[in-house]
Amino acid sequence: MHASFEVERSVLTLPMAMRRLLALALPILVAQLASIGMMLVDTVVLGHVSPEDLAAVAIGSGIVVSLVFGLVGIVQAVAPVVAHLHGARRNGEVAGVLQQGFWLAALLAVPGMALLLFPQFMLAPFGLDAVVQLKVEQYLNLLAWYLPASLFYRTFYAFCSALGRPRVLMGIALFGLGVHAVLAWGLALQGWLGEPLGVVGCALSNVVVIWLECLCAALWLHLGPLGARYRPFHDWQRPAWRQWRELLRLGLPMGLSNLIEITAFTLVSLFVASLGAAVVGGHRIIANLSALAYMLPLSLGIATMAAVGQSLGARAWQEAHCLTRAGLWLATVSSVVTGLLLWLAARPLIAAYTDDPAVQAVALALIAYVAVYQFVDALQTIAGHVLRACRVTFVPMLIQLFCFWGIALAGGAWLCYRWTPPLGVAGFWLAAVIALAAAAALLLPLMSRVLNSVTAEA
Repeated sequence: MHASFEVERSVLTLPMAMRRLLALALPILVAQLASIGMMLVDTVVLGHVSPEDLAAVAIGSGIVVSLVFGLVGIVQAVAPVVAHLHGARRNGEVAGVLQQGFWLAALLAVPGMALLLFPQFMLAPFGLDAVVQLKVEQYLNLLAWYLPASLFYRTFYAFCSALGRPRVLMGIALFGLGVHAVLAWGLALQGWLGEPLGVVGCALSNVVVIWLECLCAALWLHLGPLGARYRPFHDWQRPAWRQWRELLRLGLPMGLSNLIEITAFTLVSLFVASLGAAVVGGHRIIANLSALAYMLPLSLGIATMAAVGQSLGARAWQEAHCLTRAGLWLATVSSVVTGLLLWLAARPLIAAYTDDPAVQAVALALIAYVAVYQFVDALQTIAGHVLRACRVTFVPMLIQLFCFWGIALAGGAWLCYRWTPPLGVAGFWLAAVIALAAAAALLLPLMSRVLNSVTAEA
């Protein structure tokens, strides 16, 4: 039976592979856009409160997103492990992997919360304005209670994506976005708790929404079709070092890769804080648009990782290669379209974020960089996720360390402050373009060698 299953799967054509990836990626894309839409809501709402509140959310969310993405990368090791097990039809082992992922998420939340509750040492070197620093500290203190639920939810997210069941993620994310839009508007701008809370109101809304999403995920896991099939909350396992070792072997480099890549963009807000609230606010808007644009290649990457992982688990080698090619083609076409749209719609997009002329001027000067780098960013994203499907995560992490911290952050700081004449915040965005191109040039050949090696040796 297993042999006939392999033959059946090996007839996949490129158009069929593209359709399969799109069917997986589109619900993930909607879920990702809804998730990043919560950041967009914060930016738009606070853009109409004050430049200080906008600067505070730019700096504070940069820290939170960096921390969350780093820790989430570790628990996302659940995805390639579950995908391989599902492809190999070892479904009896799937629930145990999910349970160990939840245990790991609970452990990782403890140091993460401590960092957000006591953030002064992280902010001290950057010489923030006293008003902005106070707002940032209040924002981070509240989002400490966001972190554990975020890690639990992202473990569930990895589980559903790996099994090819992303529609529930879309539904929960859209529900969360709707609730957040109302709460953030009411708390930050309308004074539902007595007076407009600004950045604190947005933080409160984020905390409420992520715990609601976590509750929805738990109910669906218990009552939905995956609950009936895998019974994830029955026969609950204690923490098991054998399974943790595999998750950490894959997850620690994945988490570091996420941290390295995201900090190359989000922590720029801290590096340019001394240039003024308008510069930080303009950078925040462009970083937000960049994050929105990144959701498409990221969704394709997650879908490709799940599909390739299942194919490798099923020992369907031709299918794995075909799905990889399909992911690269889809990323290429979509990235070109995204870049053109960003370039053509720059002014109305930025005007939707803020009515401050100084912030608008900074953002308009930066958007060309985001439009330009879409192509190489998409290719390096697909390559990185295919490598994760092959359970190769350490060398890609080293490549991203060199590209994103060595070129994007260190090179960006040099261009920003030491180049003659100094380029200001634009130096960081120019360095990001160079870093992404370098990452694509290094990861694509590595992906090809690893995939050929895995399928040839097996």
